[in-house]
Amino acid sequence: MFRDRCKSLRKALFTSAVLGLALPVSAMAEVDENVANGDGAAAVATSEIIVTAQKREERIQDVPIAISAFSAQELNDMKIEGGSELLRSVPNLNFSKSFSSMYNVSIRGIGTKALNSSSDPGVAIAFNNTPMIRNRMFEQEFFDLARVEVLRGPQGTLYGRNSTAGVINIIPEIANSEAFEGMLRGEVGNFSSRRLSGMINIPLGDTLAIRGAGALTKRDGYDYNTFTNKRVNGRDLWSTRFSAAWEPSSRFKANVIWEHFEEDDDRSRTGKALCTTDPGLASVGSTVVPEHLRPRLSQGCLPGSLYDDAAFGVPNALSQTAIAHAQSLLLGLDPNTFEGVSLVRPGDPYGGIVQSRDPRKIATAIDPVFRAKNDVVQFNMDFQINEGLSLISQTAYGRDRWYSSQDYNRFVSNPLFGDSRGLYSYLLEPYINDGPTPGGVYTDAQLGPSDRLMTVDLNKTKSRQWSQELRLQSDFDGKFNFNVGANYLDFKTQDDYYAFSNIFNIVADYMYFLDPDKIYGSPPELAFLDCPLNSTDPNCQIRMYKDKNPLNQVDDQGHNYFLSRNHVRTKSWALFGEAYWNPSDDVKVTLGARYTKDKKYQSQIPSQLLLSSDIATGGTVNSGYPALPDINQSWGRFSGRAVVDWKPQTSFTDDTLVYGSISRGYKGGGANPPRVDFNPLIVQYQPLPDRYKPEYLTAFEVGTKNVLANGKVNLNATAFYYDYENYQISQVTDRITYTENFDARTWGLELEGLWQPSRHFRLNANLGYLDTRLKKGARAIDVMDRTQGNEDWVVVRPWLQVPTNCIAPKKHVETLLNSGFADFLSLAAFCPGSTMVGTYNPDIPTGISTPFWAYTGINYNPLTDAPNGGRGFDADLKGNELPNAPKITFNVGAEYKFFLDNEDWELTFRGDYYRQSKSYTRVFNTEFDKLKAWGNLNLAVTLARPKSDLAFQFYVKNVLNDQPITDVFLSADDIGMPANTFYLDPRIYGFNVTMKF
Repeated sequence: MFRDRCKSLRKALFTSAVLGLALPVSAMAEVDENVANGDGAAAVATSEIIVTAQKREERIQDVPIAISAFSAQELNDMKIEGGSELLRSVPNLNFSKSFSSMYNVSIRGIGTKALNSSSDPGVAIAFNNTPMIRNRMFEQEFFDLARVEVLRGPQGTLYGRNSTAGVINIIPEIANSEAFEGMLRGEVGNFSSRRLSGMINIPLGDTLAIRGAGALTKRDGYDYNTFTNKRVNGRDLWSTRFSAAWEPSSRFKANVIWEHFEEDDDRSRTGKALCTTDPGLASVGSTVVPEHLRPRLSQGCLPGSLYDDAAFGVPNALSQTAIAHAQSLLLGLDPNTFEGVSLVRPGDPYGGIVQSRDPRKIATAIDPVFRAKNDVVQFNMDFQINEGLSLISQTAYGRDRWYSSQDYNRFVSNPLFGDSRGLYSYLLEPYINDGPTPGGVYTDAQLGPSDRLMTVDLNKTKSRQWSQELRLQSDFDGKFNFNVGANYLDFKTQDDYYAFSNIFNIVADYMYFLDPDKIYGSPPELAFLDCPLNSTDPNCQIRMYKDKNPLNQVDDQGHNYFLSRNHVRTKSWALFGEAYWNPSDDVKVTLGARYTKDKKYQSQIPSQLLLSSDIATGGTVNSGYPALPDINQSWGRFSGRAVVDWKPQTSFTDDTLVYGSISRGYKGGGANPPRVDFNPLIVQYQPLPDRYKPEYLTAFEVGTKNVLANGKVNLNATAFYYDYENYQISQVTDRITYTENFDARTWGLELEGLWQPSRHFRLNANLGYLDTRLKKGARAIDVMDRTQGNEDWVVVRPWLQVPTNCIAPKKHVETLLNSGFADFLSLAAFCPGSTMVGTYNPDIPTGISTPFWAYTGINYNPLTDAPNGGRGFDADLKGNELPNAPKITFNVGAEYKFFLDNEDWELTFRGDYYRQSKSYTRVFNTEFDKLKAWGNLNLAVTLARPKSDLAFQFYVKNVLNDQPITDVFLSADDIGMPANTFYLDPRIYGFNVTMKF
């Protein structure tokens, strides 16, 4: 018997492998296993999966939309435990973490590559049919769900403004009065993983019911911090959901749902920061660059492949102007030799440091801190006005809080500071209290004591959302039906991003806080003379205010840290409707239209790092972050769709749907954050557009859905073509997430299906093919390659307060190097925005507005003489692929079930394999941007006794322990542009027990 079973299993697996090539599709339906023949060659009927893709209950087979739907059982079988894992079962879907609190889920190459606060998601994430602008889909795990629906293609008619790519609709189970029931599941696994989840449904009579559900996850970190000797990137999160449903009559029903999510752990926002070290130019033309000036001609990291061994280097820290400047400051005099001792030790602080090749080993000065809270409350009513006509109301409120802090440089330096113990001032008097850096340790107001470079970012967001939708929906027996409605959205958020560094603070101390007469004078201690806010003392008016509060209590007034603060409010209302006409029994025509009116209000609060209102820095204020006028935008746009679907009777299928559609999608534009607030009389640099345009998508799609072989096979196919206008993509430039627009076209194919020849064996698979191209006219500056190979220009690092690298003519740089005036100040003056750059300004003293190299005969103004005002050459992007858009996505899953002990027990073996082809992280499609193809294998064994509602499961995810890079976010010029990488989770195994009652 066992041999016969094994023989049958081998035969089934071979057949599935062959059929997998013919049916590259994904699971689209559950299978009813109640009908079977004694020989195991079952006649299996496809069950009726009901979805709400068109905001009405319909069979998935009747919906003329490319849609994948997964029940809670299917998600558990495939071990899809959160939104980030849906890519394993949906063709042409990609998912990765992104910058800060953002993530990018893309469908058919379209997602969320715009990263600033005013940007909207390209894929609408809906909770029970309500799109939520801010959500915790990346962090939160699925629990007690009815199903998850993934709609591909623009859904702007019914789901609204931010669904140009599609919709992921998470449908929870809600209370029902049918039966008392419950479930409890416990799990343990590697990394000391512990999970607990459960639910209970309690009827309170025939018309009222309540339901509670919850889930908790705790585990140790996947990563190991070799500096702190701690595991990090762990999880400590929990969720609860409560619902109540009331149905007093057949004509009225209502329910309320409250879901709460909370996390408090050491989750890492990014993985390793990779860098191919840029040592700087050794020569310019025929002129050798002095060793100490080479970092001024370095951008920190080079645009090499992230898969080369060289990528595990570190940035050239001497290219960071704050460090170079601090090395030029004297800490004091050695009383034995009377030689000066530098505030910061000479040499590269990262010199000799090489990163581990293990993606799970990091070295950061501090461990991450991560906290999140999210609440969603939804109230739904359905009133049947008369037979076939219903009024539906959906009210939702969401609130989100998020806090995250980690080492943003992602590297631990060598000891950095000089030792002030025993040093003398210039008056040959010893310092009191051992000076500012006793033992080479500097005590930073926010970061505490350290002998190394300390860099920490802090990201805080808080948002809330109100939405209301009313729909009048018909379900008549005739040929015509409709669904019309209106909705309103009010969303607001405040996003604060801080960057702290002890090098900022120590430079601020020396540049601004020390009384010039007391730096090395009497008394011989370093006196930190802070200027009070709103001081009338004229000696304080040129001094920058330094915030001395600890990290979690900063007063948001200091200029000794970087702060990007963004307030955004969006108000939107829409009128929409769809009409459904059946001219015959097998043909249906759908016409839909939506008018959306959007209003966005965004604050403009410029950053103020190391700025004061004096000619030395070019700033405008000494403390605080004064706001510029808000940017208020509004758009009124139409979107809609036209669909024709046909249900022919054929001899070779049991059920067939063929459809064609034309649809129009829309997503609102927004405002770019403001750059540094410079006094234009002192500092000039080329302005950037302060806003970006809305996105528009025209999509053409044809598809077919088929049930064959007496319900044993589901086979669906889709082809589509997109014409995309103004796709929004961001990159960090000038210390802001600067968003640009690009036109593109996309086309692709999708195949999905299911084969179940018997109740023992089941095979599902899917295949997605995608071809994306940017259109003619697509151009942008690649901050990693500003010269675009032009040998007549070189990259130059700017002065301390200026945020962005620039390019300068090689001939002028060479002239300066040969003039005797070359130092890091004069080189920096080639960059627009540096204090000593520009032509003569009669309102500013000569020598401040005139760069040193002007005296060498160089006649140069970067704002007029350099491409894009010195920012660099445009890269021609025509024909490049969109980011995060692999050409091929493929998934195959096979399941075999044994029936044991007179079919009292079921033993199920399941395997799923996913693979995607290579793709790019940015529109520039360089070797630096390339992501290699990767795959993911998952296995599970389940032993269940249906009569007892008891199941045991052992699973392994990422069996081969592949650690591919799934996406990259490029850091700012200031810190050398290391590449923040995101990785697939390592191999995970677990064992769980589920009991229902």
